Amino acid sequence: MSRPLRILIAADTYPPDVNGAARFTERFASGLAGRGHDVHVVAPSSTGPASAPVPVDGRPSVHRLPSYRVPGQDRFRFTMPGIAAAGTERVLRDVRPDVVHVQSHFPVGRGLLAAASGAGYPTVATNHFMPENLLEHARVPDALAERVTGWAWRDLGRVYRAADAVTAPTPRAVDLLVSRTGLSASAVSCGIDLGRFGGAGEPDPEPTVLFVGRLEREKRVDELIRAFALVPGRARLEIVGDGTRRQGWTDLARDLGQASRVRFRGTVDDDELVEAYRRSSVFCMPGVAELQSLVTLEAMAAGRPVVAADAVALPHLVRPWHNGLLYRPGDVSGLAGALNRLLDDPSARARMGAASREMVARHALDGTLDAFEDVYAGVRRAGTRVTWTPAERTEPIAA
Repeated sequence: MSRPLRILIAADTYPPDVNGAARFTERFASGLAGRGHDVHVVAPSSTGPASAPVPVDGRPSVHRLPSYRVPGQDRFRFTMPGIAAAGTERVLRDVRPDVVHVQSHFPVGRGLLAAASGAGYPTVATNHFMPENLLEHARVPDALAERVTGWAWRDLGRVYRAADAVTAPTPRAVDLLVSRTGLSASAVSCGIDLGRFGGAGEPDPEPTVLFVGRLEREKRVDELIRAFALVPGRARLEIVGDGTRRQGWTDLARDLGQASRVRFRGTVDDDELVEAYRRSSVFCMPGVAELQSLVTLEAMAAGRPVVAADAVALPHLVRPWHNGLLYRPGDVSGLAGALNRLLDDPSARARMGAASREMVARHALDGTLDAFEDVYAGVRRAGTRVTWTPAERTEPIAA
């Protein structure tokens, strides 16, 4: 970029939330700030009340809007639509950014995109959404799932049509977005810090299969546990993450006689996560709603072979017999066979792990930052005009 920009990012989920979109947004915002940009993030409060940012050189300024607990999901909070619309408009007037970048079409992203596009700011929208990720949380009956899924895609399309540019993390994610909404979009990887996950580290002598992610239905960890019960020998399964299915899947491991071999770690900090990747022998991602899967990229950066469901974007990350194996979702015996083949062959694991490390290089976070700086330059060249007059700095909107 020719000069540092003032960038305003909207996120409906942001740390301390633990999920792929939240982790990406924090790393992305921090990466842009590290390049000298003046980065602001507007997101729901992690505690409830609104709060103003505390400026720190080289770090994003985070504007927190009033939030409420998601029923049945104590770990997540959301901002009501009316509060989000008023709050994001207020932050927009306060920050007056060069470009606006929203990460979702939910209340915070929706509110900021509407306000920014209406005022003539250059806007970018990135999609991390799959309806399957929310069906269980919304307690949608299976008989209505397809109808609700179609409505959710149409709603996303209506919101994101206001953006000057739309992106998704992978070519498959772009294809899905285009086919379900009719939007034009381009693929930009979420990217990861290769250095953090790619350091030295050897797997434990006792072969270990690792899963990292939310313990929710679409992750299909129950299939992994059932498959692991068909894996003989000294191997163990380590499950990192938390969610509404944890207790049920803990009970499943016990009922299958696998309680001593399956360890549920819960949520861990970043250092513990890095160590989990490094001591694993094989990484497994059985999820069927992955638009990219940052945790799979992290495992690849750690030099681990991957066994993954042949679903959505995962085939973009796994080349069979090169850096891992794919299996048909729902095929428990096929998953067990893939795990057995890799656990029984240390040389294949080493070869495929090296291939993973080589393949993941194109997902370096620096490349993602370069790509979005180019996107920002493109939407700013379009000649959009800000229609608001300068406003004085304001306090955050009250609950």
